[in-house]
Amino acid sequence: MAIKGRPAVAAAGGAGAVALLAAGCGIGGTGVLSAGESDTTVTITPASGTQRIAPDAVIRVKASGGKLAKVAVQGSKGSAVTGELAGNRKTWHSTRTMTPGASYTVTAQAKSGGKLRTVTSAFTVLTPERTLSISDVTPNLPGEKVGVGMPIMLRFDRPVADKAAVERALHVTPDKPVEGAWRWIGSDQVVYRTKTYWQPHQTVRFRADLAGVNAGGGVYGAADVAETITIGAAQVTTGDIGGHHMTVTRDGRKLRTVPFSAGNGETREFTTTSGVHLLMDKGNPVTMTSPGRRPGDPGYYQEVVDNAVRFSDSGEYVHSAPWSVGSQGSANVSHGCLNVSPSDAAWFYGIAQRGDVLKLTGSNREVEWDNGWSFWQLPFAKWKEGSALG
Repeated sequence: MAIKGRPAVAAAGGAGAVALLAAGCGIGGTGVLSAGESDTTVTITPASGTQRIAPDAVIRVKASGGKLAKVAVQGSKGSAVTGELAGNRKTWHSTRTMTPGASYTVTAQAKSGGKLRTVTSAFTVLTPERTLSISDVTPNLPGEKVGVGMPIMLRFDRPVADKAAVERALHVTPDKPVEGAWRWIGSDQVVYRTKTYWQPHQTVRFRADLAGVNAGGGVYGAADVAETITIGAAQVTTGDIGGHHMTVTRDGRKLRTVPFSAGNGETREFTTTSGVHLLMDKGNPVTMTSPGRRPGDPGYYQEVVDNAVRFSDSGEYVHSAPWSVGSQGSANVSHGCLNVSPSDAAWFYGIAQRGDVLKLTGSNREVEWDNGWSFWQLPFAKWKEGSALG
């Protein structure tokens, strides 16, 4: 419906607000404004008073007989709704989704005959029965600096049906640009990895514009999420399992060569994996037990070790092993971990960052790409095949 009236400035209110004119009124949603010899009609969709709008509905504003000067969208909660004004300034449309359960007021200003007029529309967005939230972002420890190999890992609170829609809402912005891609690891987890390592000493910003995204099956994104990630020094460790030594570098400069004793290779379980690993976490002390074995079983062990830095989900650590110092640098006698001296273990533990790179060669057991954070085992072209966007 279009209502004509003399030119006046409109006043905006809450849901169900109207645009007040000097003689008559423009009901929120559509207003026709006389301006000299021509009329300017401004139409806002959804119309004022509309309830239970779908979160992914598009807000549209159209001006006839004049041009749009400005469009603003104000919501009761959640992130701002952005939009795009056409080159001829006749139309505007929103470019992102709305927060479930929020109320919005759209204020459109149109110019005609040198005068500015305002029309508003206020409406509410439905609250879906089921929503999708990000339950965990890794890395996310306050004040943490991470290594140059660090992935960004998201876990959702339910399986994602429309992975492409959700992936389009995910944005990674480093200070020092580098190509990267998401890969889905099951239905509720997605991981971002770069083509080459991050440049060190920079900030990476992650943003999920998830609020209102139609995730499929009647599920909508509940809220946006944002994290700031700090990339620290480029700490890369290379080791030869057969040569029993590893060299640690920082920003290309050698820090230390450390003798170690790796897995004895008597079984696959006791063979240290070759490949590109990432440091995952650390603990002091850590209790280690033989996987799949109980007390009394052949090969059962339980050891409490100090200064342990984990680099796979196979129970592999760099850790202090005073009992094998005599073999470190010359023989492999461990159950699969890299045994180092107490002093070297304390030093390595002290500098280790999650996401630091550990490259090991020399064994006949290659680490699987999905064993821990060994995502760099996949060539980047293969990695990208796991994206829902192709």
